Amino acid sequence: MSEEFPTPQLIDDLDAHPSHDNTRVFKDLLAGTAGGIAQVLVGQPFDTTKVRLQTSTTPTNATFVIKNLLKNEGPLGFYKGTLTPLIGVGACVSLQFGVNEAMKRFFHSVNAKNNNNNSVNNNGLLTLPQYYMCGLTGGVVNSFLASPIEHVRIRLQTQTGSSKNAEFKGPLDCIKKLKLQRVLMRGLTSTLLREGHGCGTYFLVYEALVAHEINKGCSRTEIPAWKLCMFGALSGTALWMMVYPIDVIKSVMQTDNLLSPKAGNSIKEVAKYIYKNHGWKGFLKGFGPTMVRAAPANGATFATFELTMRLLG
Repeated sequence: MSEEFPTPQLIDDLDAHPSHDNTRVFKDLLAGTAGGIAQVLVGQPFDTTKVRLQTSTTPTNATFVIKNLLKNEGPLGFYKGTLTPLIGVGACVSLQFGVNEAMKRFFHSVNAKNNNNNSVNNNGLLTLPQYYMCGLTGGVVNSFLASPIEHVRIRLQTQTGSSKNAEFKGPLDCIKKLKLQRVLMRGLTSTLLREGHGCGTYFLVYEALVAHEINKGCSRTEIPAWKLCMFGALSGTALWMMVYPIDVIKSVMQTDNLLSPKAGNSIKEVAKYIYKNHGWKGFLKGFGPTMVRAAPANGATFATFELTMRLLG
């Protein structure tokens, strides 16, 4: 890596967070939970609009979906199924960031050992590909939690009947019925692909932006909150640009008929179904609301995470 763009420093640099700090993992998870809650509160209305667009069987647009939702379900309709992601996304982001931080410490120790053996230097800092691997690992691990949580959320977001006539009476009822049909984990493979590559990109972009600030002589803890928001916004935007088509496939899978899926049971089958019925534009349904959501939701996520880490020490 060139001298003009040095390797990024760790959020848990050993001088700031000693390796013997037994509470480090707990702090990572707590800060991740705070970031996840912030993400849901800011992003849920955008996400509901996105899911309605992705799973619509007739041509529509964001304006129509929003007007229709407000008319038939009121403003609270945007927060349908919020309880599940509020708890679930908090847990998912907590796991995502927690694994990412653990992997960063792993690479930190490996690099420090290798550098000592080679008599190069002993800073042990990560390379950008290593940051990608940290994020990818966090995403893959998180997929096993995110897939069922998102399945429940999407089922609740897309049902339009009144509470009396609704198929699912709430998150617990939805989980029970999905488990009974043995489809709770439907969409796991597409979630693995989305989360793995998406999170790798997510954390790579963020750390590269932080490195640029460090290169200008600013320590990580001195980066102002507005810049953390901006970096998170750009990272979230990059994530969704890289993985959006696979997210559409996942949404179609998780809203299809429980017993006899119309679109198919595999990523290949669902992709063919979408292309046959909607053309290549079908893979971009809901892209606008997702991009609008990506900036504020992920800006809030990273800023809340970093500021919570500073508060916890």
